[in-house]
Amino acid sequence: MSLVVIGTVAFDAIETPFGKTDKIVGGAATYASLAASYFFDKVKIVAVVGDDFPQSEIDDFGKHHVNTEGLQVKKGEKSFFWSGKYHNDMNSRDTLITELNVLADFDPIIPESYQDCEFLMLGNLTPQVQQTVIKRLHKRPKLIVMDTMNFWMDIALNDLLDTMKMIDVLTINDAEARQLSGEYSLVKAAQKILTMGPKYLIIKKGEHGALLFGDGKIFSAPALPLEGVFDPTGAGDTFAGGFIGYMAKVGTVNFNNMKNAIIYGSALASFCVEKFGTEKIKNLSEKEVAGRVQEFVNLSRFEIL
Repeated sequence: MSLVVIGTVAFDAIETPFGKTDKIVGGAATYASLAASYFFDKVKIVAVVGDDFPQSEIDDFGKHHVNTEGLQVKKGEKSFFWSGKYHNDMNSRDTLITELNVLADFDPIIPESYQDCEFLMLGNLTPQVQQTVIKRLHKRPKLIVMDTMNFWMDIALNDLLDTMKMIDVLTINDAEARQLSGEYSLVKAAQKILTMGPKYLIIKKGEHGALLFGDGKIFSAPALPLEGVFDPTGAGDTFAGGFIGYMAKVGTVNFNNMKNAIIYGSALASFCVEKFGTEKIKNLSEKEVAGRVQEFVNLSRFEIL
């Protein structure tokens, strides 16, 4: 049994009110696989990079027990690159540069050793590529989690809707939920989206936590108030990776386990934003993760007397 993560492994250059970076390693699959590795030791990645991607960074995946057999390295080509600048509120940003490079014609190859996949994380890529991955697996995974964004709703809505019929959990933010459903109320939005295919919906609300819908139930997870948020890049992917990593660890798919998984995903995401890029989530201890989860528990625990 394994957890397969598909998405981007890339370079980012980030500017926030707290500073700026040159090219650093980023990408949805990078954040998600590192996060998942804290809970599950059979994580396998499917992505593509150019030969400008450092071998030392690929080796870092191995240190986290992330299998990189499905990471294609294209000779003579460059890796995907994104550059962005965050506004003072850290919730909005401007994209400065997007260079697709190897991602422009990415064909996800699934190694035979990945066919034991029971948990599949579809990072934010074209819906057509996400579909291709599902179809190339010999057996449907026990749980398929899919992330997407407003860009695909704008330019590939039909493909997106087709892909949503093939998955179990959709993760999007509140603005995307409203766009996809045409409803402003997130409860009404969730009800409509759940008729489109997924059994469960997670609506990410950034500094305001997350909502889980499914089985006729709603769960609201808090966000942890932090003294400093240095870089929100990758927080959503880290959240998703932590979520599915915990689900793979417990093995049983139900609403209650998903509630716990959201807290574990939120804990990992709260670490991610404290440093630029993957710096913080590369070097966490079990004690740190457990302590952060307990902070979330304490934050929302109360008794009515």
